[in-house]
Amino acid sequence: MGKLIVTEFMTLDGVAQAPGGPEEDTSGGFQHGGWQAPLGDAKSGAAIFEQAKTMDALLLGRRTYDIFAAYWPTTADSPFKELLNRVPKYVASKTLSEPLTWADSHLLGSDLAASITEVKQRHQAVHVIGSLNLLQSLLRLNLVDRLNLWQYPVLLGSGNRVFADGTVPAALTLAESVIHPSGVLQLGYDATGKEPEYGTVEE
Repeated sequence: MGKLIVTEFMTLDGVAQAPGGPEEDTSGGFQHGGWQAPLGDAKSGAAIFEQAKTMDALLLGRRTYDIFAAYWPTTADSPFKELLNRVPKYVASKTLSEPLTWADSHLLGSDLAASITEVKQRHQAVHVIGSLNLLQSLLRLNLVDRLNLWQYPVLLGSGNRVFADGTVPAALTLAESVIHPSGVLQLGYDATGKEPEYGTVEE
């Protein structure tokens, strides 16, 4: 069985909407698109690609798929472009239909848990990038094996957040933590499959 690895780029207040550019996702009147770019540095950029290049399949929700499919096939050549165009893409959506426009893209069936379990059986490292609505479903179904969170030193106050209302309580194990020169925190958490424990703080 392969692993499902989720990567999210988020602000200190948890916003993950439109990190890549002003026009990436303006839904809900979001006006802060492109907040990630000024906060990057060469070291964190290299580390992001090191994580990404382990993928042998990409899983996306509808909105993120539309954004990626419109951008990655035609943008300037780069190792990241080659990677995303090469691997098979799986899309979780109730509104899309075949055929999909991005090469080697496949629409998942209506039974999300069964479909993703089948994808995990077929691939060693299935990566999810963005796809915030899909992430909530993956967490509820206990399908996430690893959370790679990239936290940037900025507050936006509005926008779609990684852990929205309704996130299922879960205990995680910190597996990795790195501070990059620009102040970006690289955090890796492994799922435990357990619920949080509760107690009283002793004085």
